[in-house]
Amino acid sequence: EPDAGTSTTDIKTFARREGDRYIVNGRKVWISTAQVANKILLVTRTAPKSEGKKPTDGITLFYTDLDRSRIDVREIEKMGRNAVDSNELFIDNLEVPVEDRIGEEGKGFKYLLHGLNAERIVVAAGLLGGTRSVLDRAVKYAKERVVFGRPIGMNQAVQHPLAEIWARLTAAELTVWAAATLYDQDLPCAAEVNAGKYLSAELFFDACTRAVRVHGGYGQAKEYHVERYFRESVNPLVAPVSQELVLCHIAESMLGLPKSY
Repeated sequence: EPDAGTSTTDIKTFARREGDRYIVNGRKVWISTAQVANKILLVTRTAPKSEGKKPTDGITLFYTDLDRSRIDVREIEKMGRNAVDSNELFIDNLEVPVEDRIGEEGKGFKYLLHGLNAERIVVAAGLLGGTRSVLDRAVKYAKERVVFGRPIGMNQAVQHPLAEIWARLTAAELTVWAAATLYDQDLPCAAEVNAGKYLSAELFFDACTRAVRVHGGYGQAKEYHVERYFRESVNPLVAPVSQELVLCHIAESMLGLPKSY
């Protein structure tokens, strides 16, 4: 939400129970595919944060119709990720049947957590695939581009950064595979999952930046596609969770440092 961000317990969208339905009011931002969707997964409060024993109490999930007579959908123009539209939603007295509630009222935060590890494994795996693709493009260009009578790939200033990306890619893949293995075995994996996302996001950004630099001026030309990869590489640094919040989690859970947020 605009005023909550990653602080999920501070959401303001509220669902008020009235008989066999809920009345929902609030705002959401960065909602994917709302231009075409006819359903919405909605995170709300059904009780104020101040009334719960824990900040996570009182959060409720719904899967319901995206009623455009009650939800104003406004698309956000953005730098990358344009294969999927992103939107801001203004919800005004949306009626949601009780049967559209997911699980128990007030227990939604627990249900959200159940899906976060899987989401971050999938995101990390996608970033690794993107890294391999953009690295292949950079290597191909380095072999073909001739300057001063020799391929630029003969120069160590070009070779070494690409070799480092390959080494980091190998290490990040092992981390993500280890996290996925733990997840498949229903073992604790939050730190490993977050580490995999962190390493993959940093690597993808660095690989895309390097690919643009290897291409020189042509790195900005749409013909070679690396400018598109570069635009896409920024978003994973902040979504689905910021790099900084990942490090906070690891510091607390794996190093025993005091919670900072």
